[in-house]
Amino acid sequence: MTDVADQTPPTLHGPSDKERKYDRQLRLWAASGQAALESSHVLLINSGGGTVGVEALKNLVLPGIGKFTIMDDATVDDADLGVNFFLDDSCRGKSRAECCAHLLQELNPEVVGDWYPKTKGPLDLSMALDGADVFTMILYVLPLPAEQIEVIRAYARTHATPLVAIHSVGFYSYFKMDLPYAFPIVDTHPDETATTDLRLLSPWPELSAFASEMTRDIDALDDHDHGHLPLIVILLHYLDLWKQTHDGSFPTAYADKVAFRNLLSDAMRKSNPEGSEENFEEAISAVMKHVTRSSLPSSLQQVFDFRHDAQHGPETSFWTLAQAVQEFYRRHQQLPVPGGLPDMKAESKIYIKVQNLYKDKARRDAAEVLDIARSVSGGLEVDCAEAELFCANAKFIKLVNARKGDGLTMSQIVEEQLANDEMAAVAGPEVPTSLIPIYLALAATSYTASLPADEILAYMTQQAPALGNSGKSVQVANEVSRAAGGELHNISAVTGGMVAQEVIKIVTQQYIPVDNTCIFDGIESRCQVLRL
Repeated sequence: MTDVADQTPPTLHGPSDKERKYDRQLRLWAASGQAALESSHVLLINSGGGTVGVEALKNLVLPGIGKFTIMDDATVDDADLGVNFFLDDSCRGKSRAECCAHLLQELNPEVVGDWYPKTKGPLDLSMALDGADVFTMILYVLPLPAEQIEVIRAYARTHATPLVAIHSVGFYSYFKMDLPYAFPIVDTHPDETATTDLRLLSPWPELSAFASEMTRDIDALDDHDHGHLPLIVILLHYLDLWKQTHDGSFPTAYADKVAFRNLLSDAMRKSNPEGSEENFEEAISAVMKHVTRSSLPSSLQQVFDFRHDAQHGPETSFWTLAQAVQEFYRRHQQLPVPGGLPDMKAESKIYIKVQNLYKDKARRDAAEVLDIARSVSGGLEVDCAEAELFCANAKFIKLVNARKGDGLTMSQIVEEQLANDEMAAVAGPEVPTSLIPIYLALAATSYTASLPADEILAYMTQQAPALGNSGKSVQVANEVSRAAGGELHNISAVTGGMVAQEVIKIVTQQYIPVDNTCIFDGIESRCQVLRL
């Protein structure tokens, strides 16, 4: 007699409190991304109005970073109360770092907050940094004295710590990412429709055998079976017929693809009582996109090339896998199969068979890459999950090297932007002009908050003589001088939100971060990203 307990289905457990709390963000960066956030320690070195940095921290505390530290030697005054949401009347005369840290923690008690200095007096960054943990990221708000900025950069060089410089003045702001070495992003989250790789022109034996078996006598199939052949099977069958009449060549040219689509259209049963043959319509629609030869994306070629550059930094598992995938490509002249499959009209059992064919091939390819990786020096540290993720995303891996621009001087960059502006003027007023004058005007006040407009303008023209005393330059210089280092809360809130978004991308190593400077014009409500 069967025990009743043996017949009872297992208890279903609902989501945990943490899963409910972070539900939406877990859908964005999954448990691995959340774990990376929760193990991070972000340092904010605050100065000036002190608002933009705290707004950035707010948007990191809410999703649950592990720890934050604020370094700020300012005391709260009336000006702070007017622009900083995390200060109130009770904070007047107290440490701004301490008050902000306490109020930020109220947003998410699971986050640990700390602040420096503990006693009144100027902040010695070198001592504070030397005595602290190794930080995951450092955000520093301008203006700061040049010697303090050098202390921050020296620490980042020693510990390979990503930096974000933030500057918000009046209606203008920018932030600049300074990443250690070349920064690879494997999980870039490309659009699902772009990740499909059916390998129709180079099918492996199991896929070819499956397609041949299903279409062995395609004309004799009943209407139901004919109307439920998967598009992959249809395309493989008619590609084989095409090759037989075209000297073994595939329809890769546009004219040939049009003719091939006509071949598929003629093969449709026009009076199928089962209804329209949507599977053939899907196959016809897929010709232009999926009947293509495999190629090596330029972004991945950049990874292969950069692997031999000394600037790529320590030999991590990423570079070991890059070497392994490069060897895989040399052997097979194609990348590992990602394993994804689009939805298509087919019977469920047939679709599952096709899906398993692609998944099995993806696993075999990833296993081969893993074997190659483990055969090279340091490759024993690579695990299977890393190899599978790398192979699945190989076509979309992005190498962000935000430490340097494109080898151009500031003057050359400005000349390029001005040339683009001239073309934009010809195209019409709806095409926006460059925001680089804003960056230069803010850069003039990187070390001191207040400068006369003529000094700001002089700095701008010194950095980029081609800029001259244009109307836009004069307007920007006057605005930055007028603001005298003061922040507008709404501009700093928007900027802080953008900074936090980019920090999350870097900490989780998912999605593609800004490379490397983002300039914001609060008057025209638009951004521009430049490599400076």
